[in-house]
Order: sequence, then C-alpha cells, then structure tokens
Amino acid sequence: MKQGNDSSDENKLIAERRAKLGELRAQGVAFPNDFRRDALAAQLHDAFGARPAEWFEANPTQVKVGGRIMFKRVMGKASFAKIADRTGQIQLFLQQEALGAVYDAFKGWDVGDIAGASGVLFRTKTGELSVRVDALRLLVKSLRPLPDKWHGLADTETRYRRRYVDLIVSESSRNVFRARTRIVRYLRDFLDALDFLEVETPMMQPIPGGAAARPFRTHHNALDLDMYLRIAPELYLKRLVVGGIERVYEINRNFRNEGLSTQHNPEFTMLELYLAYADYRDLMDWIEKAIRGLADTLNGTPQLTYQGRSFDLTKPFRRVTVEQAVIEHNPGIDPLSLRDPTYLRKRCEQLGIKVEAHDGPGKLQIELFEKTVESTLLDPTFVYAYPAEVSPLSRPNDADPFIADRFEFFIAGREIANGFSELNDPEDQAARFRAQVARKDKGDEEAMFYDADYVRALEYGMPPTAGLGVGIDRLVMFFTDSASIRDVILFPHMRPEAG
Repeated sequence: MKQGNDSSDENKLIAERRAKLGELRAQGVAFPNDFRRDALAAQLHDAFGARPAEWFEANPTQVKVGGRIMFKRVMGKASFAKIADRTGQIQLFLQQEALGAVYDAFKGWDVGDIAGASGVLFRTKTGELSVRVDALRLLVKSLRPLPDKWHGLADTETRYRRRYVDLIVSESSRNVFRARTRIVRYLRDFLDALDFLEVETPMMQPIPGGAAARPFRTHHNALDLDMYLRIAPELYLKRLVVGGIERVYEINRNFRNEGLSTQHNPEFTMLELYLAYADYRDLMDWIEKAIRGLADTLNGTPQLTYQGRSFDLTKPFRRVTVEQAVIEHNPGIDPLSLRDPTYLRKRCEQLGIKVEAHDGPGKLQIELFEKTVESTLLDPTFVYAYPAEVSPLSRPNDADPFIADRFEFFIAGREIANGFSELNDPEDQAARFRAQVARKDKGDEEAMFYDADYVRALEYGMPPTAGLGVGIDRLVMFFTDSASIRDVILFPHMRPEAG
C-alpha cells in the first residue's frame, strides 16, 4: 500500500470518499441490498465470447451483472468501466443518453466501488464482449483506494496482513487458494472412494500428543482445567481404530508453539489417516499414486516447475534409508560408527549442531540428517528406517530394533509427509511414554506426555495399522509454485501492526 509521504495523500482520498458516502446517506441510497444479478463474467465470456457482432444485433440478450469497479474511463458523453465478480471481469459501456442523471453520478464514482448494472450484450469495435448499460446503481461506496493497478501490493507483509486487498487485485493469489481447495477436495475424494470415514477429533486436549512439539496452553473455565491446543489428532484417531473404524481420516488444524519461517506457521493444516491391516510400505505406494493424481488433476501433466526447477513425477520416487542418506551427504563419515553416540556427538559438534547431554545415537543421527541431507532432497524421495529413539509412536523393525518402520516424504528439500507402521503393543508404548517423560524432566519441551488413557485403549487391542500425516500447506506450496507457507495460508500469523 502507499507508504511514507503518500500516507497524507491516501488520507485525503479517504476523506473525499467519506464525503461522497455522506451525500449518499443524505439521499437515503447508501448500501442498498435489493439488487440481484443473473449472470457472472466468466459465464458470459464462455457462452457468448465467440459470437460475432452481428449475432448480438439479431439476438438482443439482456443481462444483470454486478461487481467491483476495477477500471473506468470517462469520455464525455460515453464511458467504459470494468467490473470484477468472483469469476472474472466484464466490460460496461455507459452513455449519458441512456442513463441520464445516473451517468453524471457515475463520473464521481471511484475504482473499488461496487456497482450493479443491467443491459444488453454487444461487441465493441475493438472486439471486446461488453454490456451496453441501460440501468446502473452504486451498491457499495469503497472508502479506501485500491493499490496502483500496475504494481498491486508490492509489499509482501502488507499482502499477508491485508489479504482481502491482495485477493481483490491479484488473480494469481486467488488462483493459489482455488488450487488449495481443489487439492483438499481431491484428497477427500481419493480417500472416500477407498471407504475411509472422515471424522472430527478434539482441538482442545487435556494431554497434547501425537507429535514431538511444544504446545499452546489454554484454560477451560467451566471445568477449571488447563488444556492444550492439539499438536496432532493421532492418538484420538487411533482410539477410533481400536473402536473398529478401520479406515479413518481427518483434515485438521494443528497448533505448535514454534518459530515462524517460510515453511512453518504455528497454525497449520494436516491430513492424517489410519489404515488397519497395512504397514508403512503401503502408505509409500499410496503417496506416490496420490501425488501423480494431484498433478494430473491440477495441471493435466505429471511435469511441473517449482521455483524455477523442473520436476518429472512419472519417474519412480526414490527410497533411501536415513543411514544411507547420511553416508551419501557426509564424505568421510564412518558407516560403522553411525550408532556410536560419542562419534556422532563429535560429528555434530564439528558441524555446529547444538545437542543435549541426554541425546542418544538415534537423536544425534537425525540431527546430522536434518543438517546435511534434508535440504538436498529435491526430487520426490522417501527416507525410511528412522531411529526408534525419535519415533515414539512407531512400530520397531522386526529385524533391527534400533530403527522403526517409519518414513518421511520429501519434495523440494522439505518434508511433506510422515508415515509409519503403528506401535500397537501397549506395554512397549507405555515404556516409550515413560522415556519421553524422562526427556521432558531433563528439559526437552517437545517431548511427549504420558497418556494413560491411550495406553488403556491399546490394551483392548488395536489391529496392525499404518498411519500417515500429510502437510497440506507444504503440498499446496509445491503445486502452486509458492515460495513461502504464508503465500498459501489466507491469514498467516504475524506480529501486530505498530500503533
């Protein structure tokens, strides 16, 4: 928006618009609510865009359109304007002869005002489909000027703070959020077709569980109970699997009290699902199929570009273990020492990675992975065989208990999904919860709480199950070529404006 010395100019424009609104109020015609349109811009272009000028002369077509004035050009006794509705823009042709006093009033209307018009369709000499207006009304007086049409909202922070203005002036922003809706709809349709049941689980929880993260706290006055905004719905969804809902999912809002970045927002959207009688390998196959299906649905092709780099989703997605990836990206590392805490601690220190005294070899291994590998995983890649130490809800591998049957899925150097074969041994789960509590007692604010009711649920018996979480925001970033998570969240968290 306008900055610095321009603020006084903007205030002057606002004052002028308020004066115009005052005149409308005095006339008793401010903010009417009885206009009803019968056509949208895109519908008109689709239905009549190819008709020649002669057709309109032979077939008078009356329409009523309404929208925000995005452009106006007054030329004496005739003027042009363009209005925008939710589907696009349509041009209006206005004549003093046809509109009389309303035409004179229109000259004083501003870009940003919302108007309703009726008239017949025709094609101008330049070939543009237009409405020859025979009736015109001002429906809403806009009190604030829109940004300069050539530059839009150049300030990124202002785009995020005033998303409503960004959406008015930027077709590309509107397209991002249309694509987001299509992505969520595709995933829902995909799962519904596989007989999954969509559910809703509590967003306020007495015990935050399902992930290693720092929670937000709140208080329930009626129960006089401290509660937490959920960091994940996992433990509730798995209770439902115990209850016999063998295919279940939730598209949910999660809250994690963590920092802000181009990849992180404290409030974010996840798809989380659980599938009985399956393991983590089934989920890798599912993701590969779903990602290709999304590309075809959104773009009509499995080839796409993200931030200047080409991606070909027809190629098989790579699968590599954590240890293999660490070896590949750390020349000179000793493959035989990847589970030696003393050796790993020294490597971390050499790389400037902060580690805690209580970190075991699994945690140290993942610290190395996140520092040296994650950002290099540009093509679609499944990294599996995560250390059990950092996977407190995952089933241990039968052949190697140091690792869990767990994977994470990466595209463009960022994690998109996390999946694993679920731990359904209640005694093992209880022991892992106790280990997490010990970490918390030593100062790890992201360690999990002990959830006795969840252990009790497992004691009734949960079938072999695979679970998956997909970061919707990051998925949308990839498919809309958006550099920041704030570009794909309508109202991202920000510090309050000064003053």
